[in-house]
Amino acid sequence: MRPVSGYLRFMEINWNLFLLAIGLALVLEGLPYFLFAERLPKMLRQLSEQPPGFIRFLGMGAILMGLVVIALVRMIAT
Repeated sequence: MRPVSGYLRFMEINWNLFLLAIGLALVLEGLPYFLFAERLPKMLRQLSEQPPGFIRFLGMGAILMGLVVIALVRMIAT
């Protein structure tokens, strides 16, 4: 691999870590379907009846929680 300097060095990707993160995301996404298969259709129906603003609020809350977890792990790891 050729040496890279400056801005391009910042763009290097740890592919192992990236693929592990994708795998973990898939595991976490699949858990509710596996654990709550009987109740999930009712929950999805209820969610589909909610206004878009509420669903966006839930999504933003999940994003913010994820960012907090990432920040905490990075702070602890360094």
